[in-house]
Amino acid sequence: MIRTHKKEQYALRAMLELAKKSGKGPTKISDIAAAQAIPIRFLEVILSQLKASGFVDSKRGFYGGYYLLRPPDQITVGDVLRFMQGDEDPAHRVSCMSKKECPFNCDCAFVPMWTKLNKAVFKIYDETSFQDLLNIERRRH
Repeated sequence: MIRTHKKEQYALRAMLELAKKSGKGPTKISDIAAAQAIPIRFLEVILSQLKASGFVDSKRGFYGGYYLLRPPDQITVGDVLRFMQGDEDPAHRVSCMSKKECPFNCDCAFVPMWTKLNKAVFKIYDETSFQDLLNIERRRH
C-alpha cells in the first residue's frame, strides 16, 4: 500500500488549483481552500513551504495571492512530492509499516521489493505534470 500524507495530498491539490489559474494572476488562499476542500490553516503552512520550493510565489495586497512560477507542464507530481517529503526515506512510503514500528528495523526480505515499487510509482509521478492533470480534469467535465 502506498501512503501519502494528508499534507502532501493538500499540496498536490493546491498546486492543481494554482495550475488551473496559471496566467490569470494571483489566487487568494481562501479561493484555493474553498475549491479544493483544504482547511485554511493547513493551506497557509503548505503554501509557505511550496513558496520556499520555488514552485510558487505570492503577491501581497488586495489583489494578491499565490501563483505558479513555472507553467503547469513544467512541474510534475514527483517534483512536489519529493519536496514535501523532504529527507524521509521513500521506501517507508510503500512498506507495510514505518521504520520505528518495524520489529526488524526495515531490514528484511521485503525492503528490495518496496524499493522497486517506490521507483515504479515515482516513475509515474515524474511522468505526470500538472498540465496532464488539468487535461484529465477537462476531459472529465
